[in-house]
Amino acid sequence: MKLLLDTHIVLWAAGQPERLSESARTLLTTPENMLFFSVASIWEIVIKRGLGRDDFKVNPRRLREMLITHGYSELAVGAEHVLAIESLPPIHKDPFDRLLLAQARTEGMLLLTVDASVSQYKESVLTV
Repeated sequence: MKLLLDTHIVLWAAGQPERLSESARTLLTTPENMLFFSVASIWEIVIKRGLGRDDFKVNPRRLREMLITHGYSELAVGAEHVLAIESLPPIHKDPFDRLLLAQARTEGMLLLTVDASVSQYKESVLTV
C-alpha cells in the first residue's frame, strides 16, 4: 500500500513515535507499505517553525535527511497536484492539507492522517 503521511504523522514518526496510535505504528512498520512524505509537509514545517509554533520546532533539513535515510520517499509537488485541489469539496480550509489530499488522490495513495477534518473527505484518506 502506498501511504502519504500527513505532516503531523511525519513529525511524530521522526521525533515522537509514542504519539502515534498502534494502528499508525503498524502501518509505518509493515515492510510491504511504501511510505511517502510530501515536499508540501517540509514547506509547512518551514513556515510554521518560522512563526514560532511549538509543535513545529524540528529542523526541516535534518528531518528531510533522516526521512530519506530511513527509506521514506519524497513526493514533489507538481502542477497536476495543484490543479486537483480545484475538484476538492470545501470541507477543509487548510491549504497544506488540501494539497496533501490532492497529491494522494492524484498518485493513487492513501493519506495517513489523525486530522478529523481531513478524514471527512473519506476517499483516499486513512485515519489512524
